[in-house]
Amino acid sequence: MGTEAEVTRNVLMYFVLPLWLIAGFADYLCHRASNIATTSGPKESLIHRLMLGEMGLAVTAAMALEINALVILFMGLCWALHEVTAISDVFYAHDKREITPIEQWVHSYLGVLPLMSLVLVVVLNWSQFLAIFGLGAAPARFDIVWKEPPLPWGYVLSIIIAVLQLEVLPYLEELVRGLVANRGRLAAPARLTRRLERL
Repeated sequence: MGTEAEVTRNVLMYFVLPLWLIAGFADYLCHRASNIATTSGPKESLIHRLMLGEMGLAVTAAMALEINALVILFMGLCWALHEVTAISDVFYAHDKREITPIEQWVHSYLGVLPLMSLVLVVVLNWSQFLAIFGLGAAPARFDIVWKEPPLPWGYVLSIIIAVLQLEVLPYLEELVRGLVANRGRLAAPARLTRRLERL
């Protein structure tokens, strides 16, 4: 594999993915600062967990499987669903809690980093991307095959730990905090929301 491909892979593995995880944690901190538990409530937290699941599936597929036409299509579908969910999240939250300029800035990263990741995967597997459209010399492959050789276990373990610490546990805490604050309801009572707006 050429030097350019190695550099591209390293940028994806050691820059884009870690930055994406940091941006996700920064977004959690913004939610906490805006009192999400008592404003937009657990319903928005569930939307956040849905987005985490959508992109988590795509990243897991890219890390565990040989990238072929099937995996590229699957990752593209996950990305498209994530974008639709992200738009729905903003529509739901914008009139229920303050979305500060800092949070909007964080969202700009969370919008572009998934797309950048997908583009880099496509660049690294260009022949399979072209094959989806019947172009190029290589036939499109739609089999599910474990990545060979697999990614280094140290890297995989560090990503799993980072995802748990920066994404899974914080957003689970966000959901639980909201459910407790609203006594199991998915949204804050309207009277509580109005009272908070007057403060």
